[in-house]
Amino acid sequence: MLETLLIRSRAVPSDPPRRRGATSLGPERDRFGVLKAVLSTVPWLQAGLGVVILLVAGLVPWATGKVLGAMDQQILAIDVNGDFIGDSRVAIERQAGKWIGKSYFSTDLSEIKADLERRPWVETVAVRRVWPDRLELNVREKKPLAYWTDGRLVSRKGELFMPPNPEVAGRLPQLAGPDERVRDVINMARTMSDKLAGHGLGFSGLSLERRGAWTLRLANGIEVVLGRDQVAKRFERFITVYENRLISRSDEVSRVDARYTNGVAVQWKAAQAASGPKT
Repeated sequence: MLETLLIRSRAVPSDPPRRRGATSLGPERDRFGVLKAVLSTVPWLQAGLGVVILLVAGLVPWATGKVLGAMDQQILAIDVNGDFIGDSRVAIERQAGKWIGKSYFSTDLSEIKADLERRPWVETVAVRRVWPDRLELNVREKKPLAYWTDGRLVSRKGELFMPPNPEVAGRLPQLAGPDERVRDVINMARTMSDKLAGHGLGFSGLSLERRGAWTLRLANGIEVVLGRDQVAKRFERFITVYENRLISRSDEVSRVDARYTNGVAVQWKAAQAASGPKT
């Protein structure tokens, strides 16, 4: 007799149907997919170019230094160019000679410039390298305009300077005044000099007192006192009086005081001599 054995078990769900040719990914493969997705968003070309640029930027100074180091020479000669009146080419070459034997590339040209521009007569110095072992100096001297107080000179740019040899400037007008008013004196002197030249008179000098009074000196030796107020008007009055009354006797005039309202006071050389002490 056959007995039937009934076995009860839990039902196991069947696998879902698969599409032909399709495969399923496990958890590990899914992680790689996410990684690939993230990497696909990175701009690799730009990043690569950035790295290359950084490498090149770092290598260029190093390579440049190596090349310049291999090419570097000692400074063997210094050429000085310029027109000299107060200073001398030889003296400047001697002072610049301290850079002979220094490195052609590493020598600081601004240091040379600053050192030479401390010379009293030197206004500017332009320094440049000349390959392979020379320096060239182009020197410009100060152009003196007039003599100033205490034997100093004043340049055309209004700079006061005291060289050891001011006499080499030659025959120049004599200006005087407070140092802080040097440009005012120069401007006034130029105005008066031009005006005098138009009337056939020479300009010799101009002084400004600290209290503000002006005194003019002509090339023929006449001194003109103009005072502090209405200086331009008094100067014009002197020109008028000189042309109308004094020009024929200019060699007898010692001093003209133009500080009067309607005229001038004239001091004659003969009267000045007569009033002096008798011998």
